[in-house]
Amino acid sequence: MPHVIAEPCIGTKDTACVDACPVDCIHPKKDEDGYGESDQLFIDPAECIDCDACVPACPVSAIFSEDDLPEKWASFTAKNAAHFGR
Repeated sequence: MPHVIAEPCIGTKDTACVDACPVDCIHPKKDEDGYGESDQLFIDPAECIDCDACVPACPVSAIFSEDDLPEKWASFTAKNAAHFGR
């Protein structure tokens, strides 16, 4: 089950999770197109290996396993997937 970045990331976009990810599935990175325009970071559900490495790296506790995502942020599952055209 992939992880999802939810509402606490909006406006923060701390990239500690990017550095912690062993499969490079969190985007946009600071040097990628769209970083400035994006309101948050996203996890590619097709690339995420569910390793949990990003969870403790996030300073705002915005990353959840899809099964543990609070109901109030359920829409962020689709928002993360849509960022990658999935």
